[in-house]
Amino acid sequence: MGLQACLLGLFALILSGKCSYSPEPDQRRTLPPGWVSLGRADPEEELSLTFALRQQNVERLSELVQAVSDPSSPQYGKYLTLENVADLVRPSPLTLHTVQKWLLAAGAQKCHSVITQDFLTCWLSIRQAELLLPGAEFHHYVGGPTETHVVRSPHPYQLPQALAPHVDFVGGLHRFPPTSSLRQRPEPQVTGTVGLHLGVTPSVIRKRYNLTSQDVGSGTSNNSQACAQFLEQYFHDSDLAQFMRLFGGNFARQASVARVVGQQGRGRAGIEASLDVQYLMSAGANISTWVYSSPGRHEGQEPFLQWLMLLSNESALPHVHTVSYGDDEDSLSSAYIQRVNTELMKAAARGLTLLFASGDSGAGCWSVSGRHQFRPTFPASSPYVTTVGGTSFQEPFLITNEIVDYISGGGFSNVFPRPSYQEEAVTKFLSSSPHLPPSSYFNASGRAYPDVAALSDGYWVVSNRVPIPWVSGTSASTPVFGGILSLINEHRILSGRPPLGFLNPRLYQQHGAGLFDVTRGCHESCLDEEVEGQGFCSGPGWDPVTGWGTPNFPALLKTLLNP
Repeated sequence: MGLQACLLGLFALILSGKCSYSPEPDQRRTLPPGWVSLGRADPEEELSLTFALRQQNVERLSELVQAVSDPSSPQYGKYLTLENVADLVRPSPLTLHTVQKWLLAAGAQKCHSVITQDFLTCWLSIRQAELLLPGAEFHHYVGGPTETHVVRSPHPYQLPQALAPHVDFVGGLHRFPPTSSLRQRPEPQVTGTVGLHLGVTPSVIRKRYNLTSQDVGSGTSNNSQACAQFLEQYFHDSDLAQFMRLFGGNFARQASVARVVGQQGRGRAGIEASLDVQYLMSAGANISTWVYSSPGRHEGQEPFLQWLMLLSNESALPHVHTVSYGDDEDSLSSAYIQRVNTELMKAAARGLTLLFASGDSGAGCWSVSGRHQFRPTFPASSPYVTTVGGTSFQEPFLITNEIVDYISGGGFSNVFPRPSYQEEAVTKFLSSSPHLPPSSYFNASGRAYPDVAALSDGYWVVSNRVPIPWVSGTSASTPVFGGILSLINEHRILSGRPPLGFLNPRLYQQHGAGLFDVTRGCHESCLDEEVEGQGFCSGPGWDPVTGWGTPNFPALLKTLLNP
């Protein structure tokens, strides 16, 4: 049957399901551990679905990202505005018209778009949604540490074939909210306490990374930073105040978060939410801080997708964003991964620095056709973000050199090819590393990560007014690195330069200048006879465990201040 016949029958297709296709046939739909079904949703219940509309000029967007992020380009630092991005990627009039007519015919109400017009969020009854998306069958689920409630479909959905050129995917059907991989490790045993620290605090971080009490925001620039939280968690200003009293040291700082985007309820504070805010605001001290918070969202929404849409709907945003969200690449549909990558590209074009945690499972592990392979994480594997790995002190209670934290996520993407900016560094690693795992375990031609690292082991956090020790994970290293980049942005802005923007092309061109190279240690991987639980190992220069290394603030400032 031809496309014209499919178009003529567009509205009948809502009911018939003929001429249909599956936009996400490869999306994993198994229940994550700890989630249970509560049964079918009431047909009259309302839910919110997000339609990702096909964008235009994505190749051109990629070229512009390269131009504004490469210090050797005459366009370096000349970032696009949100309006510029919208003009570039806005769906075609045919796409907008076709999708809107289809949704209107199905009875969709209260549809909201974004400035770039490439997302449409609509409210429908469950009955309407199941007619609109043949194959979908909505159930209530509950799970996660905070007993989160969501509505999802355990079965794949179909769309009319006529929509294939117009819709990338529909959000709110399959992907479940993330869970935290933060862990509390047992306290290392030590004898004697002279000259020792008793866990990582802001003063320990500032000493290790050579930040003085004068290395804070001026309070006079329009500089700002943000962390995004997708767990059902809150942070409390009272915890932040107590944290700074206990651990803050003698540096100037802001007493509270400048702006919360989203719902910030009155429930118990979560350790991850508390950690993000406390360490972003103590590393990036005295800099205006925003928090993107997902609690209170509707059961049908995907928190990470909601955050991406917020970025596409606000012209003035913080310059640095730190994010601790990640999923296994293989658990996500190709349509979803490619579209999210374009959203990250849009942010890079606007000069936003997006830092993602590399994950807390080392190289990861899964079985493919009966053989073990390493398991990369997304968005850590996106070529348009700066990914942060994790380290530990060589001597657990001394502020000394750093070694690999064995949980530090890293590896090679199975989806994205190696970007040109890291060609030289990765080729050198692959040709010179003495401890390379067998080639069957990883895709040597893929985007390699992380790009940088910071301490991820043994943090103190205050949550619900209780100081909690030995909190560990790349969820800790990411806001620390983000705060340090915000301090560098402060100097750049005050001297009339643009913020750093997408850092990777510059980072790799400068061969990690301004960073402490981490050369000792390996991270974990598959427990089998071939690799025996060992993934990649760090070495001189870049490696897929700690990237280029950890920040040495004065040297990094000197490296990144000009041009």
